[in-house]
Amino acid sequence: MTIFSKHKNKANVLPVMLVLTSYFLLLTSFNKELTADELVKKVKAKMDKVNDYVATGKMKTDVVFIKAPVANIKSYYKKPNRFAIKRDGGVSLLPKGGVSVNVSSLLLTDEYTAIDAGKTTLGTTAVRIIKLLPLSEKSDVVLTTMYIDEANLLIRKASTTTKENGTYDMEMQFGKYADWGLPDKVVFSFNTKDYKLPKGITLEYDDGSKKPELPKNKKGKVEITYSSYVINKGVTDAMLK
Repeated sequence: MTIFSKHKNKANVLPVMLVLTSYFLLLTSFNKELTADELVKKVKAKMDKVNDYVATGKMKTDVVFIKAPVANIKSYYKKPNRFAIKRDGGVSLLPKGGVSVNVSSLLLTDEYTAIDAGKTTLGTTAVRIIKLLPLSEKSDVVLTTMYIDEANLLIRKASTTTKENGTYDMEMQFGKYADWGLPDKVVFSFNTKDYKLPKGITLEYDDGSKKPELPKNKKGKVEITYSSYVINKGVTDAMLK
């Protein structure tokens, strides 16, 4: 009778151990932190759901000495890298070069090394700091530092250093289009010494005179607040001109 009881207890223990082992492995898999490369790929996969969009919003240009009132704009995007902004009554005063206020421009290539640079918070949001080093020597981008909201797979902030166009910072705020990785607001800042005006644009100072160059070592800022997006409904080449 005693021998039978011992065998019975062993038979009961085995399923319990298997259940506990499975639970432990499952818990471990949930708690495993993504590598820098895995996190960037997940963010890119989310953004890749957007093939094109037309966004409606307002743009405020804050560059010293430039008279640029708040303007109604439309932004046009077509995968992989076509992007344009058209504003009422004029041309967008955005720096030329390889950096734009389009968030998708941050992840245009798979040829990079992703480095985990730790964690921090932006406001009340916990973010991972990921540095991207391009592998191609032809790339104008030297380094991109992204602050990624891992829980929601959103780039909350990015700083990009280029060879020809200085360093640019973007801060993004998200709302009803967060599931697409599209921001409600983009704040794009730069140093005016690296700011290259679009062809044909002149600067008008407060006294009405024309000056050929921007003042050096001053900060400039462009704020775009989007009110709506039309996503994956088609964008033609004509819209992007």
